[in-house]
Amino acid sequence: MDTHAGGDVSRIVTGGIDVLPGATVREQMEYLRDDADGLRRLLLEEPYGIPEMSIDLLVPATHPEAVAGYIIMEVMGYPIYSGSNTLCTATAVLESGIVPKQEGIQHFKLEAPAGLVQIEAKVHNGVVESITCGGLPSYIDTYRDRIQVPGIGEVTYSIAYSGGFYALVDATELGFKLSRDEERALSECAYKIVEAIKAQRGFSHYTLGDVGPLPFLHFMGPEEQVGEGYIRSRSTTYVHPGVICRSTTGTGTSARLALMNHEGRLNLGDKLETVSLRETGFIGTFIGTHQEGAYQVVENTITGRSYVLAHSDIVINCDDPMVACGELHHILHDRHQPEVLSL
Repeated sequence: MDTHAGGDVSRIVTGGIDVLPGATVREQMEYLRDDADGLRRLLLEEPYGIPEMSIDLLVPATHPEAVAGYIIMEVMGYPIYSGSNTLCTATAVLESGIVPKQEGIQHFKLEAPAGLVQIEAKVHNGVVESITCGGLPSYIDTYRDRIQVPGIGEVTYSIAYSGGFYALVDATELGFKLSRDEERALSECAYKIVEAIKAQRGFSHYTLGDVGPLPFLHFMGPEEQVGEGYIRSRSTTYVHPGVICRSTTGTGTSARLALMNHEGRLNLGDKLETVSLRETGFIGTFIGTHQEGAYQVVENTITGRSYVLAHSDIVINCDDPMVACGELHHILHDRHQPEVLSL
């Protein structure tokens, strides 16, 4: 089932893959990453897809409270959480009947590699009008550091963790208005900044440890107060290497909330609406904090809407010279050719 949230396409794989080894969804993700990366590459590369898409593989939940598990695959690898992918997966779970739709507000849980995710779905006349999902606990690792970036000069940045590490930069300071015609320039600028930060340092999560090199950068536009406790801001998220997201992303929005809290600018219940280059938006809500060692961690939710684009079968023919089955064939449900993945 092809879906999108805020313009970011998530391809939800609902069948065709064997049950993966691993006692948790996180372990199953690690198996895909280490031993079967062919699925990610197949669906994000020519001729089946493009790097700007994401893949979400539905797997049986290992936690008794979850209705389903899902593994997220992107051009940068295997993030343990993603807001837009969670919005899309939750919608697909409802639209496919895994969770029967109920009129009004309904709740269920999904299991991401990061753990249990609370889902609140609003259904009206049989249509999933919005999904609210729990954002990962987010915190500021680095506040307003500076770095010399070749071709740009000195850049001020903060680092947040919100499901992945994010460099947060002021778009105006870098000369951007965050309009759609700047997309290529934004990608080129972000690439240089991320490469410069990666060359200088790495980052470690307070419980997860090393989660890999810096994968994300978020351009922050000016803030507009549009109501009591309600701020709107143009925003753009970049995924390394070379992808500008169509949406503002849920984790990018969570990272912004962490920064605003760090600066003492949030009260309980305050909302931040991030608006993308394509005029789509997600709403982040600040619901609390707790302390983890030296870090004040922000609890938050992300609200958005996902739309179904297509229901389809993908035919995998290993005789096709453009299809690399070496890292894929052993996880296909039926080893005979051609193989079909259900979406």
